[in-house]
Amino acid sequence: MFRIGVDVGGTFTDFTILDERNDAIRFFKVPSTPKDPSQAIEDGLRQIVSTFSIDPAAIAYLGHGTTVATNIVIERRGARTGLLTTRGFRDVLELGRQARPSIYDYRVQKPPVLVPRERRVEVTERVGPDGKVLTPLDEKSLTEAVEALRAAKVESVAICFLHSYRRADHEQAAKRAVEKLMPEAYVSVSSEILPEFREFERVSTTVVNAFVGPRMGNYLERFQARVRSVGIDVQPYTIHSNGGLMSIETVRACPVRSCVSGPAAGVVGAAEIGRVSGFPDLITFDVGGTSTDVSLIRDSNPSYTANRLVAGYPVKTPMIDIHVIGAGGGSIARIDDAGAMKVGPESAGADPGPVAYGRGGTAPTITDANLCLGRLDATSLLGGRMTIDLDAAKRAIHDTIAKPLGLSIEAAAHGIVQIANANMSRAIRSVSIEKGYDLSEFALCAFGGAGPLHAAEVAVECGIPRALIPREPGTLCARGMLLTDLSSDYVRSHFCDASPENWRAVLALFEAMIAEGNAWLAREAIAEPRRRFKRVLDARYRGQNFEVKVGCDGLGADALGTLIERFHAAHLLAYGYSIPGRDIEFVSARIQAIGEVPKAPQAKIVGGARLADAAIGARKVYVDARHGWQEAPVYQREKLPIGVDIPGPAIVNEMSATTLILSGQTARVDTWGNIVLQVAP
Repeated sequence: MFRIGVDVGGTFTDFTILDERNDAIRFFKVPSTPKDPSQAIEDGLRQIVSTFSIDPAAIAYLGHGTTVATNIVIERRGARTGLLTTRGFRDVLELGRQARPSIYDYRVQKPPVLVPRERRVEVTERVGPDGKVLTPLDEKSLTEAVEALRAAKVESVAICFLHSYRRADHEQAAKRAVEKLMPEAYVSVSSEILPEFREFERVSTTVVNAFVGPRMGNYLERFQARVRSVGIDVQPYTIHSNGGLMSIETVRACPVRSCVSGPAAGVVGAAEIGRVSGFPDLITFDVGGTSTDVSLIRDSNPSYTANRLVAGYPVKTPMIDIHVIGAGGGSIARIDDAGAMKVGPESAGADPGPVAYGRGGTAPTITDANLCLGRLDATSLLGGRMTIDLDAAKRAIHDTIAKPLGLSIEAAAHGIVQIANANMSRAIRSVSIEKGYDLSEFALCAFGGAGPLHAAEVAVECGIPRALIPREPGTLCARGMLLTDLSSDYVRSHFCDASPENWRAVLALFEAMIAEGNAWLAREAIAEPRRRFKRVLDARYRGQNFEVKVGCDGLGADALGTLIERFHAAHLLAYGYSIPGRDIEFVSARIQAIGEVPKAPQAKIVGGARLADAAIGARKVYVDARHGWQEAPVYQREKLPIGVDIPGPAIVNEMSATTLILSGQTARVDTWGNIVLQVAP
């Protein structure tokens, strides 16, 4: 039997194939198809079935990560959406918070609201923060509001009433009214999507879910149809933004949870690889064709957040804390109006792609720069399956960058790479140094098609002493699909003081949510022995606006003192101080339901016999302005021996990525097949 993980990226769609008969892992890549991402999945699956002689009926699992939901929001091509809300609160979505995107730049504007004012309709009703009904739901106003949305020809309806996280009756009545009068409409209800306080974030998350829901549903239908056309009968899974897996039906109901789907899988994969390999503390450095995604892993546990902007819109749902910038292999280099060189965030993507790909691209990219510097081999991309036009890349850099700035082609190309590296380094500092972590205690886990190519220089710039490059790093996000479990998150807001009585009430909330999680896991056919639950409590000092998360696993009714100690420790880590003796307030209880599924085993490798046997040639590589062009041996990664030093400068080739080792650096392969790059003594 076979298990396949798929990651749909902006430039390439990656596959990892596990043969459960012998635990062998294979990797594959095809160009993405941005107009219909499911087309690339079908293309890749058909090629895999043919190339590796796999019977489609023998494929027992298919997990996939996708940025379709995020792209719908970025491109603002979602459904025509309407909003039903409490009378007097139709403008919450537009008012938002007082925070400005860039406080000193008056030119920066907030993104336009996804639901214009004429499609935000008020309903007479009101629930108080304690859950008591202050104004009963007026059925007439509800019917009129739904009729108004129907007349406006909306395709999707978001329902968000005030304080519905404490009492959902009114929202459920509104949902029934929409389903009756607008049976074809997609419905998104805040008490189902995010039963949590903070009105703006709740309405924004619900609206984003409604905005992407119909289009995401269409994509999922095409995806399933294409998978079936290959002969694969299993129901696919999708990676959750929190790093777990969801069924297709769960994604249909709550597509907002898939907004950082693919990148989350990469972080999960990196955490597991680091745990097995003895690198529990990692900075993940995922450089793809369109973006660079960075995250922090401490003690083999990824960092999580419940607050994130997706294309400028607040989304409040548990997800791995990933910082994304527009710097990838396809990022475009240009000269701005002031005569300065800029790189990204605009990307050539998969269509037309970098100039060297010969698909009509005319703007030079980071990939074109690396080709001109000899860091990428023009004959070996995708194992030689992709034809490269190096001369076209050189002409583009010469005409667009080098000539206007009076530089040589190599100086211009190196400048492009340096600017990209600086942008990537700032992203790394934002998830580490700015949060109180010392980068000298971490290793840089570089993956994605371009991560290993930039890791050596970025590690030097950030002061990170080591870099870890997993096997076939260009497909690690797809590999992460085979290293994670099913999971779903549940939350209940509950404001109260930290007292023994209230702690017991919180424990009752945990039990109620565990019951919900058990029901969900039962629907997903997860047997009881393979179910786990993580309990977390949001708490804060009285008078604070924001809370910290406190793990509650293993705490019973008599463990309030231990909980308080854990809160002080969590606050100290988050803010650098704690205030023992100050009153503590409970805010929200959370449960993560986890269903364990079979995972790809982490297998040791045999490795080659001698370093000389792995050498496949040599070529000139431009290092920097001081060292200029240097002769660098080129090695085939699969043939590298274990534990043998590889001095730089050197290049390591494999199907999905290229690793650069600089002068003065050394690398060696460990028993798990990772390249461990020693950046500093």
